[in-house]
Amino acid sequence: MNIQNYRAHPFDSRPPSCYHSLMTTVEILLTYATPPSDSVTLALARTKDVYGIRRLSFDHAARTLRIEYDATRLNAAAVSKLVREAGLELAPEIAQAAQSPAPLPATAA
Repeated sequence: MNIQNYRAHPFDSRPPSCYHSLMTTVEILLTYATPPSDSVTLALARTKDVYGIRRLSFDHAARTLRIEYDATRLNAAAVSKLVREAGLELAPEIAQAAQSPAPLPATAA
């Protein structure tokens, strides 16, 4: 056993040695269509068992789910898939059109 990675006390607040500085933490904000049921909430809680999922937090007023994950292990598509597989119905994403400058009015010739 490597003594440097051993926690001296079970309530030690330092992060475990498996989370090192090479991890890239990313947050994704997903909007859901319908509020999650109890069974969906439990299924989402189990997604924290997936290596790389760090934190989930709901904003019920805004109907959003914020997920913090390790981008060296997962990507946004994989995280969204996990959420859908848990049973949460996500709202469709609205594609933002490229902003182009408004055309100038025609001048009288």
